[in-house]
Amino acid sequence: MDADEKRQQDDWAQSRRNRLPSFTEVLSRRTRPPVDLFMFYLFLQREGAEDILDFWLDVQQHENLCRAYFKDVRKSGRTIKEDWPQYWDYARRRGSIYGTIVGLNPDGGGTKRSTASTGEMMSEMDKRNLAVAGDEKARQDGRSTSPRPGTAALSDYTRVASPGEDGKEQPRSTTPFSLSRRTPTLFHMRRASRAPTIIPRSAAITRLDLIASAERIFFRYLSPPTTVNVTENHEIYLPPSLRIHSFPLSSTQEPRNQAEETLMAQIPDLFHAQKEYCFRAMEQDAFPRFLRSKAFGTLTPVSALVRLIVGLITLWIGLAAAFSLVFLDVQPKSKRFFLFIPFFIAILCLISHQYELDPILVFLGQSETTPFRTLTIREPYVKKLLLGRAIWVSFLIAIFVVALTMMFWAVPGHRL
Repeated sequence: MDADEKRQQDDWAQSRRNRLPSFTEVLSRRTRPPVDLFMFYLFLQREGAEDILDFWLDVQQHENLCRAYFKDVRKSGRTIKEDWPQYWDYARRRGSIYGTIVGLNPDGGGTKRSTASTGEMMSEMDKRNLAVAGDEKARQDGRSTSPRPGTAALSDYTRVASPGEDGKEQPRSTTPFSLSRRTPTLFHMRRASRAPTIIPRSAAITRLDLIASAERIFFRYLSPPTTVNVTENHEIYLPPSLRIHSFPLSSTQEPRNQAEETLMAQIPDLFHAQKEYCFRAMEQDAFPRFLRSKAFGTLTPVSALVRLIVGLITLWIGLAAAFSLVFLDVQPKSKRFFLFIPFFIAILCLISHQYELDPILVFLGQSETTPFRTLTIREPYVKKLLLGRAIWVSFLIAIFVVALTMMFWAVPGHRL
């Protein structure tokens, strides 16, 4: 990180000295550990729900690729209307998130965002033309050159569900965070490798690059698992109005008819509504739980569970030793003060599990990322919150340890 970036991070941190970061700030990488994007990804990974964040990030990269394409066109001296008239007409009629970039909003006003569902983006005539084009392509090619199976139908692009052969809808997830075929896990499991988030620009961006980007997103996150390799499919939940049934375009060839040209014009805005839905779902569901976990605690679930087990075992050892000293009437009585050692370890582990916060880690300025691996707490307001809770937890530990030790010291010995 160079000096300018570090200074910018410091400025952003200073603006949050008395508040927790917003979800937008986390996604835009303006926050510091333990409430940064990396920690949020690990949090979702423990819940088995990181695919929704992967989808958002990949769509964001897709939109950045489209912006780069439009900027390259304008730098070449051509207008978007001249270079891509189909998209210009679509954006002028339907609205686009790239309105300012492509010159639809020359006054710099607010950009009109496309919030319509995918099913509303095409007219009935477009759907019929696309169905005819799909049938012709299937007959001519015999098989598909894209990652989908060769038997996938190209019609009904905007159907809101993926019906099975019997006409009934296949079972799907019911919420973005109860994904099918995956369950939350306490332990990190290696995932299939993802496509790179940063797309190298060794040459000028073409429209086929935009199709390839959209095609990869569709077959990775939106297509049913029966249509692609299961290890490469991470289907996310979307409500019926936002589901995309098929992706007729191919990244290996230019559109060959008017229907495909019309569909290609939607590629830049194709996933924006789905991206906004995922953003709201994460902001309202996962992000508050993430803040509770990392802004008010320092332990991972596995680490907290280990502390619970160690605490219970150590407490049993401490109580056994205490009763032995009492009923064996060991002298001198001051030897009972050494009971504070097992009691301290036991109470520290048990209260740390209860609060999901280890005061020793906080005083050292550390927070866990994965079980028993830590990083430095650098977010100012989070550091202040955790320090206050660590002092309270330390006070509780001291009270319980002193109470147990003094209680067993005060009990008169009686040899059985």
